Amino acid sequence: MVRVSRGRRRHVDFTRRVLVQVAASAAGAPARVSAPGQPPQPVVDGLAQLAAMPVTSSGLVVAGSDEVRWQAAHRAAEPLFVGSAIKTFILAQCLRAVEAGQLSEDDQHAIDDAVRSPSSPVFLNLTGTTTLRSVLEAMIAHSDNTATDVALALVGPDRVRDLVRQAGLGSTRVPDSTRRLVSYLAGAEPGTDLGWTQLQRLLAGGPAPGPLRAPVNDVQTMMSTADELVRWYRRALLGGVFAQLGTLAEFKRISAMADSIAMAVPSGVAAYGKGGSLDWGDFHCFCLAGQMIVGASPVTFCFTINWTGPSEAVPGLFKDYVSVVRAVLQAAAHTETK
Repeated sequence: MVRVSRGRRRHVDFTRRVLVQVAASAAGAPARVSAPGQPPQPVVDGLAQLAAMPVTSSGLVVAGSDEVRWQAAHRAAEPLFVGSAIKTFILAQCLRAVEAGQLSEDDQHAIDDAVRSPSSPVFLNLTGTTTLRSVLEAMIAHSDNTATDVALALVGPDRVRDLVRQAGLGSTRVPDSTRRLVSYLAGAEPGTDLGWTQLQRLLAGGPAPGPLRAPVNDVQTMMSTADELVRWYRRALLGGVFAQLGTLAEFKRISAMADSIAMAVPSGVAAYGKGGSLDWGDFHCFCLAGQMIVGASPVTFCFTINWTGPSEAVPGLFKDYVSVVRAVLQAAAHTETK
């Protein structure tokens, strides 16, 4: 684990910054919300460990439902690449379309090379049809990119972006599709879908259509901030983006299936969310955002790291990242059960 080993001054300075961010957030809150209390010291210590990692990092933990009881933040407003964490918005918009009678979760949709995309642990080698319900579950539970592109095509990326804008998330970016994202990063012209056959050649080491591009860009990307993802989950999980309780229940059911939750949320604690990761050349990303329910108390969180470096260092940094996130969430859960 990465430890803060540069003296008490750095720790005190970080603690002061956290408390300043808490005070600033409270100052900008609606009048009906009481000022948040001081965050638990173990949570602050955990965010200090996140800040000390040799990466660009951000983190935010907020306890409370309508009212914020306490929160702790580290660079929560900084836009970073969050990868598949943005799939929560695609899930929500698909369920809103079901709610409006435009789609049905029982409808069958084609899975074939016309929609196949890299990083698809469920649908990579399958051809046929399956229900929208199974598509959404594969997208969240296993972060299947083929499922993501099927879902995104059904509602349209612009409708997902409209939802993001309506939620006031100005730094969040959703790509046209995962295939168009990979195509653009591989050097293709904006808006180009290289297709499954050419992407297979590319991933096998074949020539790229142009100079490789950085995942952090203004054209095709998956970006957000810790603040925006936390605000999203706090609103969405209270039903603020759905018209029917049944839709909220389905959003929760599928969001609880995300495989990244088990790596960090304390055992036995209900949680909803989505993780994200990327290894593209020497660029790397990990993100986990969501909400856990401790007793009757929600604790909403987001932790993101971006960095450039050799692939050999990824396993060690991932281990450190998971260790820090797990420690912060365990400390938050312990505080909420007192």
